[in-house]
Amino acid sequence: MTETSRNLVPEDEFPTGSPVNISRRHFLLTSAGAAAGAFVLGFGVPVGPARAQQAATAMPPGTRVPAFLEIRPDNTIRLMSPFVEGGQGVFTAMAQIVGEELDADPKSFAVENAPTGNDYLVVYGKMRITGGSMSVRTSYETMRKLGALARNMILQAAAKRLDAPIAELTTEPGRVIHAASGRSLAYGDVAAEALDLPVPAPESVTLRDPSKFRWIGKPVERLDMHDKSTGKAIYAIDCKVDGMLHAAVQHAPRLGLTIGKIRNEDQLKAMPGVHSVHSLPGAVAVVAERWWNAKRAAEAAQVDWREPGPDADPAFRYMPADFSTAAFNDKLANEPGSGKEAENVGDIAKSFDGAKTVVSATYKSQCLRHAQLEPPSTLARFNPDGSLEIWLPNQAPEQFQADIAKLTGLDPSKVTLHSPILGGFFGRHFLYPSANPYPQAIQLAKEVGRPVKLIWSREEEFLRDPMRPMAAVRFRGALDASGMPVALEAISACEGPTEGVFGHKEDSLDPTALEGLTGKSYAIPNYRIAQIYVKNPTMLAYWRSVGNSMNDFFYETFLDELADKGGQDPYEMRLKLLQKNERLSNLLKAVGDLSGGWKRGPFTADDGSRRARGVAMASPFGSHTAAIAEVSIRNGQVVVHDVWEAIDPGSIVNPAIIEAQVNSATALGMSQVLMEEAVYKNGEPVARNYDLYPILPPDRMARVHVRIVESGAEMGGIGEPGLPAIPPAIANAVSTLTGKRIRSMPLSNYTFES
Repeated sequence: MTETSRNLVPEDEFPTGSPVNISRRHFLLTSAGAAAGAFVLGFGVPVGPARAQQAATAMPPGTRVPAFLEIRPDNTIRLMSPFVEGGQGVFTAMAQIVGEELDADPKSFAVENAPTGNDYLVVYGKMRITGGSMSVRTSYETMRKLGALARNMILQAAAKRLDAPIAELTTEPGRVIHAASGRSLAYGDVAAEALDLPVPAPESVTLRDPSKFRWIGKPVERLDMHDKSTGKAIYAIDCKVDGMLHAAVQHAPRLGLTIGKIRNEDQLKAMPGVHSVHSLPGAVAVVAERWWNAKRAAEAAQVDWREPGPDADPAFRYMPADFSTAAFNDKLANEPGSGKEAENVGDIAKSFDGAKTVVSATYKSQCLRHAQLEPPSTLARFNPDGSLEIWLPNQAPEQFQADIAKLTGLDPSKVTLHSPILGGFFGRHFLYPSANPYPQAIQLAKEVGRPVKLIWSREEEFLRDPMRPMAAVRFRGALDASGMPVALEAISACEGPTEGVFGHKEDSLDPTALEGLTGKSYAIPNYRIAQIYVKNPTMLAYWRSVGNSMNDFFYETFLDELADKGGQDPYEMRLKLLQKNERLSNLLKAVGDLSGGWKRGPFTADDGSRRARGVAMASPFGSHTAAIAEVSIRNGQVVVHDVWEAIDPGSIVNPAIIEAQVNSATALGMSQVLMEEAVYKNGEPVARNYDLYPILPPDRMARVHVRIVESGAEMGGIGEPGLPAIPPAIANAVSTLTGKRIRSMPLSNYTFES
């Protein structure tokens, strides 16, 4: 890490004569004695000769201890996390897991995002992404072994220093103990020798018995909170290097358009602080000494945009001038066909023919933005030796490094990718064509011959943010004479996010298009789930809980509609459908108990308001959830008073982080079902900032009550599972309260009477 400046607010930080706006973040930095943008990030644990020799030997990912750990003389420990911290608490979880087997207090850890490299491909031993709620559950055993290997190396070095048999040594947090002689050593005393030893074979170490866990399973305090709350945390948008210029862009209003002419280019070049003006694919860029100057000039650019020609890159989508999300929603809802089957169990035709009651309904979901707090940025620097250094927010370092190498023609070894912590992500920082600023920053750094940091303003980010796709699902349900469902068919007209990013294949289905509709545990004997592929003009992306975020809304609200038609209580009907599934039955009973006992309503609360409750379940990312929401209507607006959610992730690492994740997932789920929607008219997004794209404000947040049910099953995910059950639980409660069946999101599109 290189510190380049500690001037808190340099006199030339703001444009002469312009209003000065000292942000809350600047205030925090000033209070903390730090300066935003004062640092560049450096990665890598120091490598001595022995370690360098060891590095040349191919080792399975997650086993080369010196690549992960630096135990310092003061007994503090630097850990390189394979997973990027973006607010989800993965740094703390990694310190807990490694520290448990190393026998070192997680509080002694300083955790950083790891650089690129084979050592860190610990997801199933072959890849690395921070997403899909995979971080802890896919690396748990690997990171435990890493800690155990490190402890073994510490013991070897201590045995030599103490001239004692290794079998006579034990450890307590951060110390090696030789009980026979009463002597002890701190880890830091022998760490240098220890980490230069050959790493033992992973199968040679014994992992701690879970009954003796000291930190795993405990609410260990978050390691990243102090720096974040005091403004010391360094995000990509803060990074600086010597000689750096700033850049801002004005994108074409619709994707696929190209620059015809910049009518006022000479005026732009004459604006204060402007270094140069550049034409990029689909954008005009201005480079300046200060980002504010660059932003003002980029916004002032008068550009003649051209429709794409026949030589347009097919990898990039073209947004037609007449596109609207409202019309596209209707198209999806009326798309003909029976779809490509993902599941077909039992005899659908016969069960519908013999049904007492058949229920049909079409449900719809909206486009959603990521709307993460930190807008995208990239700092690009070409070094004198021709190598390239890049600082950018990302969830998949090796994928970005490979793409940048392909883009520049450089060998991947000449591309150093720095991955700062993320200021929110929700799936935003994967490789999406036209949705990342790094190709622009690289081109600008080449053209000006100096390092360039490009930041997309909020308005430019809203113009190029890839979105969660829309879908419309046609349901049919068959009920028997007792009102119980005997058949269910769901045909989704949509494009899944994975096929949206990597391309549609006629001979296969995108699982992310239908997850939440498929794999249900309810004992409905006949069911058919299918997809009609309909390509979106908009760019698509993963969004928190991916397909489950909308499909569980569809399925769980339609299930309530079946319950109503069959005269069944929706909670009791779910229990009947799960009576042979002990794990999910227990989970549903747990959330009922947590809420003080299931009651649907409507009922009158103590404050005199009329209320009702809704229930829903979901099973995403290897975990299971059940949620109950209580709502009322005030001034025509839905009020969510309480949300109770039980989650069964099998086994856990940190209950406090799980509770925090369920809280944040509930907030995002509420925001989605109550108010969020990305609307397009005339091929352009209506909202270019938060003024027209509302997200859940604090005063509309519900009280959240969480119960963790450790069933002992295989460990599931945590970051995303808390969301999918929330929207249907709320919508089902609103339907009960108002008598109006809710079949689409957001609820702000409906009118309710108080």
